[in-house]
Amino acid sequence: MSVAALALPAGRAPRQSIARDDLVKRGLMVAISLYLVLSLAAPLYVMLSKSLSTYRFDLKQFELQVSDATGTVWSEPASAEALNARLSAATADDLRAGSDSRLAATKFVEDFSFRSPVRYRLRGTEEGARWLVGSAPGGGTAWQEFDSNTFRRVMLRPVQSYGLDNFVSYFSTPALSNSIRNSALMATISTAITIAVAFGLAYALNRSTMPFKGFFRLVTAIPILVPSLLPGIALVYLFGNQGLLKGLMMGYSIYGPIGIVIGSVFFTLPHAFLIISTALSVADARHYEAAASLRASRWRTFWTVTVPGARFGIVSAAFVVFTLVITDFGLPKVIGGQYNMLAVDIYKQVIGQQNFEMGAVVSVILLIPAVLAFVVDRIVQRRQVALLSARAVPYRPKPNRRFDMLCLAWCAFVAVFLVGIIGICQLAALVKLWPYDMSLGLKNYAFDLMDGGGWAAYWNSIEMALLTAVVGTVVVFTGAYMVEKTKGFATGRAAFHFLAMLPMAVPGMVLGLAYIFFFNNPANPLNPIYGTMAILVVCTVTHFYTVSHLTALTALKQMDAEFEPVAESLRQPFHRLFFKVTVPVCLPAILDISIYLFVNAMTTVSAVVFLYSTQTQLASVAVLNMDDAGDIAPAAAMGMMIFYTNVVARLVHALLSRLLLARSQAWRR
Repeated sequence: MSVAALALPAGRAPRQSIARDDLVKRGLMVAISLYLVLSLAAPLYVMLSKSLSTYRFDLKQFELQVSDATGTVWSEPASAEALNARLSAATADDLRAGSDSRLAATKFVEDFSFRSPVRYRLRGTEEGARWLVGSAPGGGTAWQEFDSNTFRRVMLRPVQSYGLDNFVSYFSTPALSNSIRNSALMATISTAITIAVAFGLAYALNRSTMPFKGFFRLVTAIPILVPSLLPGIALVYLFGNQGLLKGLMMGYSIYGPIGIVIGSVFFTLPHAFLIISTALSVADARHYEAAASLRASRWRTFWTVTVPGARFGIVSAAFVVFTLVITDFGLPKVIGGQYNMLAVDIYKQVIGQQNFEMGAVVSVILLIPAVLAFVVDRIVQRRQVALLSARAVPYRPKPNRRFDMLCLAWCAFVAVFLVGIIGICQLAALVKLWPYDMSLGLKNYAFDLMDGGGWAAYWNSIEMALLTAVVGTVVVFTGAYMVEKTKGFATGRAAFHFLAMLPMAVPGMVLGLAYIFFFNNPANPLNPIYGTMAILVVCTVTHFYTVSHLTALTALKQMDAEFEPVAESLRQPFHRLFFKVTVPVCLPAILDISIYLFVNAMTTVSAVVFLYSTQTQLASVAVLNMDDAGDIAPAAAMGMMIFYTNVVARLVHALLSRLLLARSQAWRR
């Protein structure tokens, strides 16, 4: 038979049908993608639009008439622009506006009195002209008549346009634009110090045989369990105007760059340590054997073998620390003094001045270094993986008493620094009246007598953290499973993965402000969740989505790909495989995701500081509010309650993990 006889008949090429399970997986992936679009991409787009929105009062849009005392004879119509030129009532600065700005119409009336019998008319020269009468909207090109008492409540509204005027205004204001230099400088200095300290700590724990390694690893994790405001409060009690160690400052102030750097080293150290420790733990012993055979000194071996082998981990840690410092809000808010930082500028513009457009501008500027650092970090991490070899021999440190003692001394120094910060916060929380009455008591834990939301804020935080842990774990793991196990659909999977990675590059302050613009719009169908616990949970899950997603993907990639084909050959639906096999096998990762979300939900400040209401105040925000109100000791006490809660959560997580893993992970033994 010829080849032509075997050819398929002309027509459309056959397409492989999609199994029902794959359709369900794609549907779930699209659903979670929609969640990420609504909780991340759409708010960021609205915020970007807001940063480009400019407002100005266009006086040519309004015409006025004034009657005589009898209210029957009217003056010739005159534009507000012409009246302003004659009266000089509003300056050029007065005409610059924000989205909610208002300009009194009475400014353009000479010798106005609300008791006068004179009547007033107002109309727009264009359909877009708008004003308010009290809180009632008005507008249009038809004349509207008011008595004097009503006219004093008429407020002209600005016209919206789009452009880069907000950015020009920002960079032309030295007090604001200096924040970029300050933030970059603080982030650079803090990164250099943190990386040096973290590298020394990681090197000591991985390359020596010193004792108490487990203890020091636990101590290093302490800063993760507290909000970033807490080290700022501790530094105030140590080096502030009435601090225990004020004399050590030699006349310098802890409020400003010094305090920001010390506090930043404290709260970023665990992140840098974990990354560098991982890089050092995968060293190949063969390189050190080669260096020894060539009689290289320990110093030369360190610079030619150890540092190059861990360079990608060091660079990755540096970008992570830089991003954390430049985007942090809590620490510079507490101890920054008059030293402006970008994240604090957002807070001042939105909360202090109600200038949402300028807050959006600062958010966009803050987003740029965070995105760049994230992209570089992704590139570095990929290259770090390429260094691993299947033939590598694990490095085993050899005992060296002198070196081990030096490592122990360094770790002890770092531990004293970390424990000291927490210890001084606990002391401040118990002292009745610092420094006049140093007796101990629980007076500062009477949160209901102070600003910040009282004990209700603490219980709200626990509720929010539990909801975040449960909802977030379900959403994240389900999404990771769908993107990893769905066949085909390459474009959809790539888009989902991009959305899942995006939250890592978005600072909390930026996300929180974007939520105001998006969810606080009455035209948005999702507006009812604004000001509720739901929006706090959605924001927190989205903020910490990326790390959880990567954790779930790592666990899923460790599973044999043959599970799915075997289940299909046995005609078992994917959801049965998911609950009977995938979840039990990945249970350690699921538990890690849940505790990660819980702890971060308890400590986060920047992502939720714009979103809470009087009914949903949180403990971390209460620390900020109490510090603002001057209740520093109660703020320290609330911070310690967050710390204790996270410690208990970690212990419960460890106990639960041991019990559940003993039942579900017996196959590993």
